[in-house]
Formats: sequence, C-alpha cells, structure tokens
Amino acid sequence: MPAGVMWPIGCFNRPWMKWSYDEALDGMKAAGFTQIGILGDHTGEQFIYPDATPAYLDQLKKRISDRGLKVIAARMINRHDLPLREASALAARQVDNAARLKLKYLMAIGPDPPEQFEHFYQLMAYSAEYAKQASIQLMFKPHGGVAASANEILTCIERVNHPNFRHWYDAGNIIHYTGKDPVTDVQRVAKHVSGFCAKDCAKQGGDVMLQFGEGKVDFAGVFAQLKKAGFKGPVMVECCGGSTPAEVTEKARANRTFLEDVLGKV
Repeated sequence: MPAGVMWPIGCFNRPWMKWSYDEALDGMKAAGFTQIGILGDHTGEQFIYPDATPAYLDQLKKRISDRGLKVIAARMINRHDLPLREASALAARQVDNAARLKLKYLMAIGPDPPEQFEHFYQLMAYSAEYAKQASIQLMFKPHGGVAASANEILTCIERVNHPNFRHWYDAGNIIHYTGKDPVTDVQRVAKHVSGFCAKDCAKQGGDVMLQFGEGKVDFAGVFAQLKKAGFKGPVMVECCGGSTPAEVTEKARANRTFLEDVLGKV
C-alpha cells in the first residue's frame, strides 16, 4: 500500500475570534481552505444557536458561499442545567438551523460537573436521533469532564448507544486536559472517530494557540492509528498562532501545509 493519505483538511474560525466573522472567512479563504467549520464566537453572530433566524441563516450561508467556501460543521450549545425537555427543544432548534445551512456534522461539547453526565447522555441520545432525521451526524470531542480521554469517551459512546453519535478526536485536548499520550489514548477509540480537530499543546493546562510541531502532539503517530482504523477525515485546523488577522492567516496556512506534509507520509 502506498504511503500517505488524502484526507480533506479544513479550518475552524476559532483563530480569528478577536475579529469579525467576515475577517475570519476572508482569512480562511486566503489561507487556502475551502472546507470550513464554525467553532468559536464573534460579536453579532448567532450562527446555528437557538436565537438564529431563518433570514440570518440564509444570509450567513450566502456570506460563506460567496467566498467559495463550504461549511460542513458547527458547534451546538447544550444546556445541562435545564430540564431535559427544555434542553432537548434547544438542541432540536439548533439541528433545524444546521439543516438550513446543509451541515454534515454538529459538534457537542460535554459538561465538566459529574452530576450533569447523565443529563448529557440522555440529551445526546435524543439529539443523535433527531439529527439523523436531517442527515446530520452528531459528534463530540474530548474537552475534559465527561469526555476527557479514552475511558470517558468510551463510556459516552456506550451510554448514548446511538449509531449517529460519533467522535471527533482532538489530540491537543488530550494533552491539555489530562496530560496523557494521545498516540496511546487514540488506539482505544480510533474505530469510533469520524473527524479530527487539529491543535497542538506542550503540557497539561498549556497553551493551544500554537503552530503545529511546537507542542507535544505526535501528529504522525496519531494519524497512523486512525489510518489503521479506516479513518477517512476530515481533519480540521482549530488553532494556530498570530496576533493580527494577517498573522493568523499566515499561521493557519502554515498549519495546513504542516498537516499536508504529515498526511503525505502516514
């Protein structure tokens, strides 16, 4: 089998959060991306959140497509401090908004307090089924708490118990929240992974707005494990350095070429 994989590489807007979303869109396009995701807030933007109106969503879709970009994923905001019925209604509204944008994936980030874990499992089971009806895959990522690393990730998958509930691995977050080795950790969950959030991190609790290769994530090692499990992408750049929009754009481009080089050798 020839070395290398051709997994699609995209980018989230998070590195440009200090500025407008239009600047983020221009930056992602200038950095050479065509596939993008929504992960991070900008002043004045509702994205797919419950308060977004149909008119806003249609205009958002146009702002993205006018730049030749395609949005495939967005984060949903879940409430685990509300009764399940109310939380489910808010989740359903966001699925409907995602469907209006024709998204392929919705990202859930789980809670930290253990007393909210059961609520998360139940809300995800409902949301996974509701999203399935819209042909949207519900996914979650390691972010401490209920999904800190492989042990917790596997528990989530077992408790939610729905084929439309999948995992997006984030090796940088494994280091940031737990200090564990992502290469060892990912082996246990690789078969459940349908996407990858790319960020680096040097130590537990460390900065993640880094250039790839500056931290301790062994991207080649993690990708090799995912390849063994049949992973096909996407890989989405979530973080990079830079203190101005122009610098962030250049740093995002550099992280894209870093990934292209690594994937070409996996």
